[in-house]
Amino acid sequence: MPKHRVLTEFGMGTSLRRQDYTQAARRGLQDALWHNSINMAELFGFPKEAMLIDVEIGVQEPEKVDVKALLDIFPYGQPSIIVTQGGLDVPRLDGPPTVIANVAINVSFQMVMA
Repeated sequence: MPKHRVLTEFGMGTSLRRQDYTQAARRGLQDALWHNSINMAELFGFPKEAMLIDVEIGVQEPEKVDVKALLDIFPYGQPSIIVTQGGLDVPRLDGPPTVIANVAINVSFQMVMA
């Protein structure tokens, strides 16, 4: 069956002082997910485990994001996370830059559209 996207959500997260790219990504994921209650599975008559969750995270230093540490954010579904160049590092006079992560989440299901 073909994969059909049913929802896209965006978020932004920061690490203000520790330059922690994983924490900024985690906060961006939470920002996107905590804005709503995603009831897509029930709407289409699927179990929540059938949700295909594709996540793209943009930060200035993608290699510093621990993707495995982010998977526990998702209580169900099948998350897939990729990290790319993006986001923003904002210079500060008194320490390391503030890290901003941008996040896009797409939820899809394997289904036939009538």
